[in-house]
Amino acid sequence: MALIVQKYGGTSVGSVERISAVARRVIDTVKAGNSVVVVVSAMGKTTDSLVALAKQISANPSRREMDMLLSTGEQVSIALLSMALQEMGQPAISLTGAQVGILTEAEHTRARILQIPSDRLEHQLQQGKVVVVAGFQGISSTKDLEITTLGRGGSDTTAVALAAALKADCCEIYTDVPGILTADPRIIPDAQLMIDITSDEMLELASLGAKVLHPRAVEIARNYGVTLVVRSSWTDEPGTKVISPAPLARPLEGLELVHAVDAVEFDPDQGKVALLRVPDRPGVAARMFGEIGRQNLNVDLIIQSIHEGNSNDIAFTVSKNSLNQAEAVATAIASTLRTHFDPASDEAEVMVERKVAKVSIAGAGMIGRPGVAAQMFAALADAGINIEMISTSEVKVSCVIGAEDGEKAVAVLCDTFKVSSSPVQGATKATHPALLEGLKPVSGVALDRNLARIAIRQIPDRPGTAAKVFGILAAKNISVDTIIQSQRCHIHNGTPTRDIAFTVAQGDAKEAQTVLAPLVSELGCSEIVVDEQIAKVSVVGAGMVNQPGVAARMFAAIAEQQINIQMIATSEIKVSCVVHQDQGDIALKAVHAAFGLGSGQKIEVPA
Repeated sequence: MALIVQKYGGTSVGSVERISAVARRVIDTVKAGNSVVVVVSAMGKTTDSLVALAKQISANPSRREMDMLLSTGEQVSIALLSMALQEMGQPAISLTGAQVGILTEAEHTRARILQIPSDRLEHQLQQGKVVVVAGFQGISSTKDLEITTLGRGGSDTTAVALAAALKADCCEIYTDVPGILTADPRIIPDAQLMIDITSDEMLELASLGAKVLHPRAVEIARNYGVTLVVRSSWTDEPGTKVISPAPLARPLEGLELVHAVDAVEFDPDQGKVALLRVPDRPGVAARMFGEIGRQNLNVDLIIQSIHEGNSNDIAFTVSKNSLNQAEAVATAIASTLRTHFDPASDEAEVMVERKVAKVSIAGAGMIGRPGVAAQMFAALADAGINIEMISTSEVKVSCVIGAEDGEKAVAVLCDTFKVSSSPVQGATKATHPALLEGLKPVSGVALDRNLARIAIRQIPDRPGTAAKVFGILAAKNISVDTIIQSQRCHIHNGTPTRDIAFTVAQGDAKEAQTVLAPLVSELGCSEIVVDEQIAKVSVVGAGMVNQPGVAARMFAAIAEQQINIQMIATSEIKVSCVVHQDQGDIALKAVHAAFGLGSGQKIEVPA
């Protein structure tokens, strides 16, 4: 007999009719010989209605009282579903998060799960009952036993955490789309259903599709080896399986507070090529990396910094034995840029660094923990190690440093994050070797319109500056997404300086600008600039590892739409481009088509 945890979202239980349909599906699962725990969200738009009621009472209601209010939504759902099951002859019991004993931090509206005792659940299951649990909520581990809520994606998080605690055979997430799709079907109606996807890819695609999975849930599944399946509550289709690596031995205590960093990775086989002062026009990146792809050169990190005047910088890393060839390609491209793009200022220049290495920290636990990158930068700064390039993704932060500092950097980071070194070039290769055979280079594409870009101009180029910037943001619990450090060095007030740009959620942009403002006088920066009119387009795929040309195809698709790329950042399995917000949808559609991800069939998303 298998133990299955099923989670149903708000649209799946949005009416009495839908609740009855869910009850029938649950009973079918039981009749197939399974024990079932069901996690449900609040009905339909109940949570939004409760928030609106609170706003009518108070413009700034206390977070504690919001938890008391919002937790009632799921209690309605669990009681009704339990009644429906009982009416159909299936023994069932509904339990709130507090009744289950889901212990959380004492952090209202955004608590993380610490522990889930399994005794009461197992006792009810042994009696042949379906246990219906309220998602999104728990109870604080303090003596006050406060009701807490888990924040965005809380019901997904509850379901996967229960599956981990119970050692369930499977966790099924039921939603209003048939599974995980190659793109958001509301933008690209013929998005294709994926049969499976690795947890690493899913974490990178945190904003993929109809946002059917929250990264916190994927993080728990990855950390504890939970088999995760995303299915439609409207059909009997098998959906998409999210495949996690074999789990490390982890305690269930502190369930969501596991080490943010699993490994420190080191790659000494790196050389850096930078094109300085390239024209800030559509097509430049496509031209550059198209030629590199034709030369069959594997590029690792790519960054394009924010523009300065009418130009910007593009830098990338390759293996040392490819460096001469990459330099020749870059030099040839640089010599033709004036002819083809008519730049208004200086001619493009090629800069090559032969004695560099890449050091990275990797781990699913970095998501939603703003202090991790800052901690890495601070550790390197304390060791006197200067950072030449920064590239970030949801589950990895990579820094290019001087080769002579490599061993010291690894030792310092291993000590800082209490992990053993894992000198693997590409964690995905090690994690999912069987899945890489015959994979498409790109599994899916994603668009995030809810970002703002912050640029700090002419910040001193010395160890500790990045640590200072991102430490300030971490102290205010502001999560940073893409981080770019320019390659061009200027002398400002007698000091070598660079620009640092990064993206944050739009809602955090003003606070970030305010808390960073003192740096202008403290460090001698020239200014802090905020741009909320941006969108980030990303392609993700475990199959892009060691497949040249993926970035070039993406850049070419965007250039064909005459869309200018404002920033570029990459990881082993992800390439992201920042474009103007108004051009985000167009860029997403172009990239999706360029990689042949369409299904030819329209996906209907219920209203």
